[in-house]
Amino acid sequence: MSKIRVLPDRVANQIAAGEVIERPAAVVKELVENALDAGATRVEVEFRHGGRSLMRIEDNGSGMDRDDALLALERHATSKIAEAVDLDRLASYGFRGEALPSIASVSRFELQTRAAGQDAGTEILVNGGKFVHVRDCGRPVGTRITVTHLFNSVPARRKFLKTDQTESAHIIQCVRLYALACPQVSFTLIEDGRTIFRSPQCATLLERVGEIFGRQTAAALVPLAAQEGDLKLGGLIGRPGTGRATRHEMIVFVNQRPVDSRTLNYALIESYHESLPKGRYPLAFVFFECDPAAVDVNVHPAKREVRFRSEPAVRSFVIRAVLARLRELGAGEAPVPMAGVVGPAVTPTPAAPVASLPPPISGSLPVAAYRPPAAPVLTRPAFAAPLPPVPAPAATAAVPAPAAGTAVRWRFLGLAHGNLAIFETAAGVVLLDRRAAQERVFFEELQAQFRGGAAPSQRLLLPIPVEFDPIASALLLDRQRLLRECGFEVAEFGRNFFRIEAVPAWLEPGGAEAFLRDFIGLVREGRLPEGRPDLAREEVARLAAAKSLRLTDNPNETELRALVTRLFATEHPLTSPAGRPTFVELSHGELARRFQKLT
Repeated sequence: MSKIRVLPDRVANQIAAGEVIERPAAVVKELVENALDAGATRVEVEFRHGGRSLMRIEDNGSGMDRDDALLALERHATSKIAEAVDLDRLASYGFRGEALPSIASVSRFELQTRAAGQDAGTEILVNGGKFVHVRDCGRPVGTRITVTHLFNSVPARRKFLKTDQTESAHIIQCVRLYALACPQVSFTLIEDGRTIFRSPQCATLLERVGEIFGRQTAAALVPLAAQEGDLKLGGLIGRPGTGRATRHEMIVFVNQRPVDSRTLNYALIESYHESLPKGRYPLAFVFFECDPAAVDVNVHPAKREVRFRSEPAVRSFVIRAVLARLRELGAGEAPVPMAGVVGPAVTPTPAAPVASLPPPISGSLPVAAYRPPAAPVLTRPAFAAPLPPVPAPAATAAVPAPAAGTAVRWRFLGLAHGNLAIFETAAGVVLLDRRAAQERVFFEELQAQFRGGAAPSQRLLLPIPVEFDPIASALLLDRQRLLRECGFEVAEFGRNFFRIEAVPAWLEPGGAEAFLRDFIGLVREGRLPEGRPDLAREEVARLAAAKSLRLTDNPNETELRALVTRLFATEHPLTSPAGRPTFVELSHGELARRFQKLT
């Protein structure tokens, strides 16, 4: 008896669904792409409970007759390509013919469609991969697909879904990406019966970015346009000095397809090497265009990644183009009008000025509130003042710590390069890294505060408004308890808008928004796990120690000796929270060896 067998189509479709349909947002992505490929100028997306119970995508595209509608539910049935060579000249989002049968195999799937010239439309109902009925229906030209009870036929996959809030955020982010890629298409997004946004056709890319990602983000952007041969680069990039803690607002399109491209991402990061501090990422909405034959979009099941035929040529072109633009800005050039920006194709219309952007969505802040007010000055513990001596732990062989209750017997010699304090000791010479030492002291002080309960905070006289993208907003709402424990009070103030009403005593109000964005960056990277609050608080303390401390100029000997005393009162005085050494000791023997002296 043969051990090899051909899998039934239903099982094969469920396996394919495991690769293509990772979460509800993947369903929305595939169906929105189909709508755009059908020539739709209006796309409406509705979902409930994070997409678990309902997803409906309706468009006014070309629609299908009954034969095509039935054939579309077969595996690898597509109208986009006919031969393998067609992959070299793709001009559509979809091409594999896997999405519809994959979705229908793991949900209750209803398709209603009508093509122009047909007297009636076609309705097809599939439940868990099994056809229920095929019949006529009345509807306008176009297609409506309703997906309910996602993953009910594969409960193991359903267990891996996140909270409704998180899944909703991914759907919203997905729809907004395609709305950004296709400004000539009107998009409507409805969540749980409430309209999230209704975006008409936009005249400029800046207008669409401001409408989708907020005016705070749009105000930090400048236009970019460059071309070399068949390579074109356009869109919007952040001004020098405007960065983010993660790469999530570095959005790249290749031939209008939103993708994750290491080549383009690294080129953008390298271009900002001298314009952003280390560890910060540029803000960018970049549209890269090239010959379809020069890029392979068939390297990932969900088509998220692409591969270029000549990666070095693409990378060097992007770096040259972005660097040239940044240097123009550094020379003080005023931004050019958005009408000259290279981006997705739109119908030429008079460009609207930034000031005439449509008002925010319901519940959002008024335009004036987008300008953060002058924050009140708060006092916070600073290392500029002399630090009171604290009894230090008993000395060990590995750490040249003073005896408990006594002063540090290091003789201060001076400062080098502003950050290094030089001391003479009985064993040799010590070079103390002031920042690393202060970070260690501050880190352990914050940990002690967190262990004792909520950190002390101070309310702001004027709350600071801040706007986030949908995913960041959902993550922020999920971590409200942790924020309160750290001394923050952040109130929701409209969809994706918040007000910082109180900050920790150790944080200056001017740095509150940047710290909050870095906090969300840690959440996105999985470094603030909900199930391990101690680890999450430790990561927040590490972030605070790295971001909120400022070195004073020309500290005196008393301040530096006090810093050493407090350093050796910590549990781990040898390293900073990031693992860097706090000091380096050169012993008499090492000095003699360096100077080639005989002992």
